[in-house]
Amino acid sequence: MNQPLIYCATDMDDIVSLAFASGKACAYTRRAPEKTTPNEDSVALIPCDSGAGILVIADGMGGSRAGDQASREAVNALAEAAGNNCDNTDALRDAILNGVEQANTRIGAMNLGAATTVAIVALQDNEARPYHIGDSMTLIIGQRGKLKYQSTPHSPVGYAVEAGLLDADDAIYHEERHLISNAVGMPGMHVEMGPRVALAARDTVLVASDGLFDNLQVDEIIATIRKGPLPDAAAQLARHCHQRMTRAGDEQPHKPDDMSFILYRRS
Repeated sequence: MNQPLIYCATDMDDIVSLAFASGKACAYTRRAPEKTTPNEDSVALIPCDSGAGILVIADGMGGSRAGDQASREAVNALAEAAGNNCDNTDALRDAILNGVEQANTRIGAMNLGAATTVAIVALQDNEARPYHIGDSMTLIIGQRGKLKYQSTPHSPVGYAVEAGLLDADDAIYHEERHLISNAVGMPGMHVEMGPRVALAARDTVLVASDGLFDNLQVDEIIATIRKGPLPDAAAQLARHCHQRMTRAGDEQPHKPDDMSFILYRRS
């Protein structure tokens, strides 16, 4: 298998762009503005020998160095699991689930009170299948801007939006938005597996930490990423989010945080 590309506890000065799984991927990660402690997000693009690929975003929790260690353990465990046989749908699914379970065991054994959210998308045979634990999220967008899939954060606010009890535009301002009920490293951790989503040419997949979704509404994100060259869309998305984080007081969402995303577009 080709070597996975893993970015842990780092800041990218530029968008990383590469051919990946019968398409193109762009990755970006940056710690919160003016933050002096490590970036607690980790990013991984894991290729498989079969031509499939796995996109991973992990957002560490726990403060100090515990958060970045937890997110690193998650992406490394997934990369190791995918190094085994992933030449069919069942094998790829099993590798992802085994990797998450291994990460859960390792993070618990750290005894640091750490945990990490994880969002994963498996790309195989012109299909995307999302998995997630926590409030890192996945969007799948058609080339005309149709929202084909959106994951539901494992949080009281996320469930309230899903149930129709809270408006999605209001949820971004909710004072308890940061509370989550599920993460790798937490007792009772569980993996939510989404549906297989057929990808047409030029469809776009976004996997991102909550630093993106706490500063930009979903419709703003879709408008940014659905068209134009993928590296340009990625650069615009990073720039727009950073502007929100550094400019408060204009009634727009504003929450400085580590922020990471991967954009993938099928050729």
